[in-house]
Amino acid sequence: MTENNKQQLPPKYDHKAIEEDRYGFWLEGKYFEATDDEKKEPFSIVIPPPNVTGKLHLGHAWDTTMQDTISRMKRMQGYDVLWLPGMDHAGIATQAVVEAKLREKGKSRYDMGREKFIETVWEWKEEYADFIREQWGKLGLGLDYTRERFTLDDGLSDAVQEVFIKLYEKGLIYRGEYIINWDPKTKTALSDIEVIYEEVQGKFYHMRYPIKDSDETIEIATTRPETMLGDTAVAVHPDDERYQHLIGKKVILPIVGREIEIVADDYVDMEFGSGAVKITPAHDPNDFEIGNRHNLERVLVMNEDGTMNENAGKYKGMDRFECRKSIVKDLQEQGVLFEIEDHTHQVGHSERSGAVVEPYLSTQWFVNMQPLADAAVELQKTDEKVNFVPNRFENTYLHWMENIRDWCISRQLWWGHRIPAWYHKETGEVYVGKEAPKDLENWEQDKDVLDTWFSSALWPFSTMGWPDKDSKDFKRYFPTDVLVTGYDIIFFWVARMIFQSLEFTEEKPFKDVLIHGLIRDAEGRKMSKSLGNGVDPMEVIDKYGADSLRYFLLTGSTPGQDIRFHWGKVESTWNFANKIWNASRFALMNMEDMAYEDIDLSGELALPDKWILTRLNETIEHVTMNTGKYEFGEAGRYLYNFIWDDFCDWYIEMAKVSLYGEDENKKQTTRSVLAHVLDQTLRMLHPYMPFITEEIWQQLPHKGTSITVASWPKVNAEYHDEAASDQMKKIMDIIKAVRNIRAEVNTPMSKQVKMYVKTSDHSVTTQLEGNRHFIERFCNTSELVIGEQIEAPEQSMSAVITGAEVFLPLEGLIDFDKEIARLENELEKWNKEVALVQKKLSNKGFVDKAPEKVVEAERKKEVEYIEKREMVEQRLKELKG
Repeated sequence: MTENNKQQLPPKYDHKAIEEDRYGFWLEGKYFEATDDEKKEPFSIVIPPPNVTGKLHLGHAWDTTMQDTISRMKRMQGYDVLWLPGMDHAGIATQAVVEAKLREKGKSRYDMGREKFIETVWEWKEEYADFIREQWGKLGLGLDYTRERFTLDDGLSDAVQEVFIKLYEKGLIYRGEYIINWDPKTKTALSDIEVIYEEVQGKFYHMRYPIKDSDETIEIATTRPETMLGDTAVAVHPDDERYQHLIGKKVILPIVGREIEIVADDYVDMEFGSGAVKITPAHDPNDFEIGNRHNLERVLVMNEDGTMNENAGKYKGMDRFECRKSIVKDLQEQGVLFEIEDHTHQVGHSERSGAVVEPYLSTQWFVNMQPLADAAVELQKTDEKVNFVPNRFENTYLHWMENIRDWCISRQLWWGHRIPAWYHKETGEVYVGKEAPKDLENWEQDKDVLDTWFSSALWPFSTMGWPDKDSKDFKRYFPTDVLVTGYDIIFFWVARMIFQSLEFTEEKPFKDVLIHGLIRDAEGRKMSKSLGNGVDPMEVIDKYGADSLRYFLLTGSTPGQDIRFHWGKVESTWNFANKIWNASRFALMNMEDMAYEDIDLSGELALPDKWILTRLNETIEHVTMNTGKYEFGEAGRYLYNFIWDDFCDWYIEMAKVSLYGEDENKKQTTRSVLAHVLDQTLRMLHPYMPFITEEIWQQLPHKGTSITVASWPKVNAEYHDEAASDQMKKIMDIIKAVRNIRAEVNTPMSKQVKMYVKTSDHSVTTQLEGNRHFIERFCNTSELVIGEQIEAPEQSMSAVITGAEVFLPLEGLIDFDKEIARLENELEKWNKEVALVQKKLSNKGFVDKAPEKVVEAERKKEVEYIEKREMVEQRLKELKG
């Protein structure tokens, strides 16, 4: 289909005007919908589902822009592209937000009951899902909304149940009592990777426990004295000679009065502290293991909310930290606590609530990770392994997989996938299945839900219709081609997707994993609410447009590295878009009523035409290769230089020679080259800046309905002319040399000059003579002499380029007397500057007392001023002869 164009663009680039309705045009045209066309090779990406908890941040914008760039390019290359959108129910995060809103109204989830509360969360989810889709639209993301998924929709819930049941039946999911990471604020378990460790200035409390029927004591130390109420042993190393006589004896636990045994265990480090440690199996993971080896009682002394329970005696009901203060005071009064030492250590905090995590004995559901991790590690030893980009992140992934711990998957929440397990009210029998037991009145379903990451781990295949392996999408689009994600969730998400996919589909979930860094502020700090340095991508889009934000994000970093956000750099990308707009306006104004069929490159091409077509080929090659390797920064820089320097600053200026000339054939050829190069350039730029490229392309003579489905440019050997490129480079080098000389002697371009070009051989002379009209025009010569036998004028400025030397006689270039007077004034100025800086540097008091940076700055000034003075002296010497 051929589209005739309006051939006009508004005088000013207005990003708001061109981005406002364009996304609706794309959606209406169904350009982002996968075609299921068997003639095309499929290419698929699943979006990392954002939490349905509010605004998308800059990290989301960066992540999704990369995916959009990849999918747009692949679509233009003729692939059947599926970029599948969706959102995550985000258990803890979403429930916490909704509960906070309820508290504002003086309500709690318990007032509403489970079903009503979940209904409320669903209503809230729908509202925020619309908001997220709106933000996706503002970014211009080419998502196939006909296949949008949500981690709690029916299909994905079915997949979650299937996986849970199958793993349970294989013995890979089990229920057990274990020390887990407990968040007392949200009252739920956390997996290891949901715990953030922060350095805290704490205390080491040194105590002496009395030995039963003896005057002896044994010294122990702890950072959590409130847990001593749950001590059930003291452990020493079996080879520690200091304690051989005490092994097997009893200790009287202070305050509680309980008798506890001294046990020998290899875990104890004889070199650390006193070599004796208190054992609290219900409140420490290492103590739990020691307790299992020695068959120790597990005494839990806290409630789920972090307050002390009935096992804490008189401290019952106190907050754990209040209890700490009180028990320390009591232990000091009893003479048990004899030293409090300052101690800096790493303390775990809940990633969600920020609360200090409590190691807590609890009955939870776990995944036995070792067999699953082993399979994932083995995959990386084969040719079918997942390709990490950059590949250094494969080591990060493997290190975690090789040091895996069982995964606690139950969460004490209401919002999420409820665990498909029921307990018999009388016998305690456990039943796991998709359907509830028939005699339901005798059974009670587990109240907990699954960790959010349990469903997210199935995302690449559950979204494609699995567990129905005959699903059309599953058969066509799985495994996916690439996953784009940040390095901060390699463990949370990437690893889990890989091992679950291998277990349930016997396939890796994606071929490539493209890892990016974090977005930091201009000073390199992580963006956070506490620092108040976060930037809303919608604010950036409002000010500079989505194209500018996208281009900045794509070109501001290399794979795996962090990026620093600078408003100034986003403004620079807006200036780039503005440059493209203005160049396109000029091109369109000179195309008159040109139709797509009128584009004809078969006529006689001028040197600039041959050069720009060759440079276009080189740019296509570089952009295609680098975008294909996810090197968006390299591709973007190459495009930028081609558009700004080659096309706008050189070719368009040289095209004016033909466009404003009298030869109609040359005019038509130049118009054709302009139309072709601009069309191909817009296509390459489209995945990076979709809005402006579609807007301009629609005005060009074009074939088709949208640039989104236009074919990707290919290198055209017919229009690749290295010899013409070399000739053009000589012409450009001559023009640049003359401009530099003019700038050096303050001679404006409007003033004509004499010019001599001495060539190295006859072939160079022929090349330059054949294009002398370009040299005359762009150097503004009154006389131009080209040849091999030229003698250099006595007083002249010169420049050497490949194959030639350029001379501009000073006579006529400058007024000698005026220039000498100007330079003498300038020399006086630099003499004064040098004297001032040297006086400062000779002052010992200044050099010794001033900050090093200040002194160094003065030394740099001295070097710079002396250099400038010498340049002026040299120019004066040349002029005075």
